[in-house]
Amino acid sequence: MFYEEEYPSILFAKDGEIFDLNGKQTVVMGGAYSIDKAIRIAYGWGWWEDEQPADEIKGYVEQQLEKSGWKMDVVLSHTTPLKYEPVEVFMSDVDQSSVDKSTEIWLDGIEDRLEYKKWYCGHYHTEKKIDKLEIMFENFAMFYGA
Repeated sequence: MFYEEEYPSILFAKDGEIFDLNGKQTVVMGGAYSIDKAIRIAYGWGWWEDEQPADEIKGYVEQQLEKSGWKMDVVLSHTTPLKYEPVEVFMSDVDQSSVDKSTEIWLDGIEDRLEYKKWYCGHYHTEKKIDKLEIMFENFAMFYGA
């Protein structure tokens, strides 16, 4: 069970920063391509041009992981490494060949090199566990209580 007073929270975390959360070394990595970008722009809803990490950010993340010896207890990322994409929940009316998967491809390389205990991510509006990776949607309150 999750008890807020026992677990620290992160309101904003810089990509690549490593936090000690209850004794667990935790790295954060944000960003992903928005398939609803055109709709968001058309309706004036929030959308960020820099929604995916730039090469400088990717380099910083990799430097931080290098300093840690490519070992981490927990990874928090917005999207998943490409190999873990939940293709079964992809929207049928979206041409996947038009989706920029550069962040997921980069995370694949990170995941291949990194020794970690647990990886949490979101982005896909589903809940799924694959090996040590957990895609979260409505189960986010259980994050560190699991």
